[in-house]
Amino acid sequence: MLKSLRRAGPALLLLAPSLILVGVFVYGLIGANFRTSITDNHTAAQATGQKPSVVVWFENYTDLLGSEAFQHSLKNLVLYTVVFLVGTLVMGFLWAWMLDKPVKGEGIFRSIYLFPMAVSFVASGVVWRWLLNSNQGEQASGLNRLFQIVGLDFLQNNWWNNVTWGITAIAIPAIWQLSGYVMALFLAGFRGIPDELREAARMDGASEWKLYRHVLFPQLSPIALSALIIIGHMSLKAFDLIMSISKPANYQTKVPAVDMYVFKSSFDYANAAAVGSILLIIVAVVIVPYLIRTNRQEKR
Repeated sequence: MLKSLRRAGPALLLLAPSLILVGVFVYGLIGANFRTSITDNHTAAQATGQKPSVVVWFENYTDLLGSEAFQHSLKNLVLYTVVFLVGTLVMGFLWAWMLDKPVKGEGIFRSIYLFPMAVSFVASGVVWRWLLNSNQGEQASGLNRLFQIVGLDFLQNNWWNNVTWGITAIAIPAIWQLSGYVMALFLAGFRGIPDELREAARMDGASEWKLYRHVLFPQLSPIALSALIIIGHMSLKAFDLIMSISKPANYQTKVPAVDMYVFKSSFDYANAAAVGSILLIIVAVVIVPYLIRTNRQEKR
């Protein structure tokens, strides 16, 4: 035991600064956030220390989860995540599949597809706010104006101003911005498959569909899972793009992250912390099983 500690001593000493920083600024702040979320710290007086806070345990969580407004935020989050995930995975895979074929000017197309990643969500949100303008008829602009010009007036709609489906309109710019990233992941997966596997399948008489179904798709499943987890957790924390397009915060497009911002702005730190804890739990439900699965595969 003593020898093991001596051997691990230099490694622990080297890792100590990182462990301390992570312990304080990650887990310590998570603990502080949870401590705030179980208090009645809902006013500016309590936020400035003029009035003491009282522990109310999980009352804030039950009030939030029972409120229609927060349930609407959770519903919007689910809709946004589903549309965002499906859109980025489908578009990213199709672009990667097309670039995997011999294409002239592949580098140009790859740069074009990846370019949106270089633009911040805030900057692209300003442009998409105009493109998704809800004005119709003579006042139409953005996409509604384009549909009007080409004679597709029936496609005009309220976009993000729609109370039921408004959040799905904001998923469109998110798909545009991150499909290139998913494309890069899938393209790396395609290029990582040995040509010998493809040739062997063709020599065995496999059609192109069977080649993809039985040879290529199984090889790409880890890439798809990684893309699903990365894009999924990004969608769960969506905030800047939504606020850039629909600012000030609108009921139609609000999600838990927007609720947290609104609570904090009004000095309701308890509810803001409770929303943060709920988001953390949701992200953990998505990420932790993936980490466990990855760890088990590495041990095999």
